[in-house]
Amino acid sequence: MTGADSYWGDLGASAASIPGASELYGSRIFVTGATGMICSSVIDILLFLNRAHGADITVFAAGRSERDVATRFRGFSEADGLVFVPYDATSSDAVALADGVDFIIHGASNANPAMYMQRPVETMLANIVGLSTMFDLARANSARRLLYVSSSEVYGQQAGAEPYSEGDYGYLDILNERAGYPSSKRAGESLCVAYGMEHSVESVIVRPGHIYGPSIRMSDNRASAEFTRKAVAGEDVVLKSRGNQLRSYCFSLDCASAMLTVLLRGERANAYNISNADSICTIGEIGEALAKAGGVDVVYDIPEEAKQTASNLMENSSLSSGKLEGLGWRPAFSLRRGAERTIAILRENNGRLSI
Repeated sequence: MTGADSYWGDLGASAASIPGASELYGSRIFVTGATGMICSSVIDILLFLNRAHGADITVFAAGRSERDVATRFRGFSEADGLVFVPYDATSSDAVALADGVDFIIHGASNANPAMYMQRPVETMLANIVGLSTMFDLARANSARRLLYVSSSEVYGQQAGAEPYSEGDYGYLDILNERAGYPSSKRAGESLCVAYGMEHSVESVIVRPGHIYGPSIRMSDNRASAEFTRKAVAGEDVVLKSRGNQLRSYCFSLDCASAMLTVLLRGERANAYNISNADSICTIGEIGEALAKAGGVDVVYDIPEEAKQTASNLMENSSLSSGKLEGLGWRPAFSLRRGAERTIAILRENNGRLSI
C-alpha cells in the first residue's frame, strides 16, 4: 500500500465519523487557512467525499499562495471540486465569489506560538478582521452557516486538572506579551454572537485543543510537531522540560471530522470543544507515544533557565468532549493509533503530506 493509499483509508474512517455527512453533498464550502494543519485536513475529507462518494462539493481553498495549495493537494484540480481563491486574513478587502457559497470555515490564523511574539498585530487581525470579512462574505451570499475555529486558550488559567467544559473560563492576563492570540480568539467568539444578533448570520464555534498528525507544516514549532519530525527522521525525541503540562491531543483527521460535525449539527452561537477523551495526556506522554511509533527513545534536555514567554501559559488545558459527542461524533483514532499513523504516513511520503 502506498502512502497516498494508506492515508486515503484514514480519510474514509474519518468521513464515517461525521453524522449526516451527506448533507454536505452538492454544497459550496469556503475554507480559509487551506494549507494549515487543521483546515487542510478538512479539505482532505471533502475531496475524499467527492472522489469516493461523488459528493459534488465545491471546495474554495482560500490562501495567500496558489502554489502552496497546489502542492498540498497535488493530484486534485477544479475537475475534482477544488478551487483556489486568493485571500489574506489580515486584510479587510471584500472577497467576491461569482456563484455564491453555502458554508464558510474560517481557520486562517497564526498558529505558531513563536510568531505570536514576532507578529502580534497580524495575529490579532487574522482572528478579528479576517473573521469580520468572512461574515461580510456570508451576508453577501446568504450563506447557511459560518464555522469559526477558535482555541482552547480562551479558557485562561485555572487550578486543578479536570477537563474544561465550554463555560469554564479562567484568568487571562491581557497585558501578557503573548496574550494577543487568546484575547483575539475570545473577541472573535464574541463577534460571532454579535453578527448573529445584529445581522442574523448563523455561526458556530469550535475550540480545538492540541492537534497532531501528518498534516503538520515544516514551520510548526510546537512541541508535538518537533517530536513528530524527530521520530519520522529516526532521531530521539527531545523534551526541553519535564513535560508535565496536561493537554487534550487530537489526531488531525479526528479534528477535521469534529469540525464538519459541528458545522452540520452544532447549535447556533454555541462553542464546542474538540477533544478526544482517549488522548488527554501530558506533553511528555505525547512525546513518548510518537517516539514509540517511530522506534526511537525520549531524551530529556532541560535548560537551567527555560524560556517560557512563547509557550502556552496553561498548566492544564484538557477539554471535555461531552458536548461534542452529544452531536453524535466519535473519534476514529486513539492516541496510540494516531501516533502510529502520523509517523507511518509521513515516512511513506518523505516527511511531507500530499494527497
